[in-house]
Amino acid sequence: MSVFTDAELGYLTGGRQLGRLATVGADGTPHVVPVGWIYNAARDAIEIGGIELERSKKFRDIARTGRAAIVVDDLESTDPWRPRGIEVRGRAEAIALPTPLIRIHPERIVSWGLGAGRSARTVPSQPAG
Repeated sequence: MSVFTDAELGYLTGGRQLGRLATVGADGTPHVVPVGWIYNAARDAIEIGGIELERSKKFRDIARTGRAAIVVDDLESTDPWRPRGIEVRGRAEAIALPTPLIRIHPERIVSWGLGAGRSARTVPSQPAG
């Protein structure tokens, strides 16, 4: 069973490919970058890849802190104004081998404009792997 609602899963699997990943640097400075991502249903997690990912600041930040957040959003309509999206915060892994990737395990999910309005909740911890 997924920690995401049916509406959130529909949004995450609906063809969106760009999100914004937030990490925190060693000096406490926030770092936000656009990233490509996928939803891994088997792990119920968000995964991020990229060229030379293991050499990136985002990868180093996550390796150091084990924390990250991602926002995926868009506009369903501009007239009337209807933004929608999801923010996923949680424990993150910087996995170097065999293929470098970042995996975010949801601990806090905030969504808006996905059917029933705004939803914000903490989800149960999940084991790594």
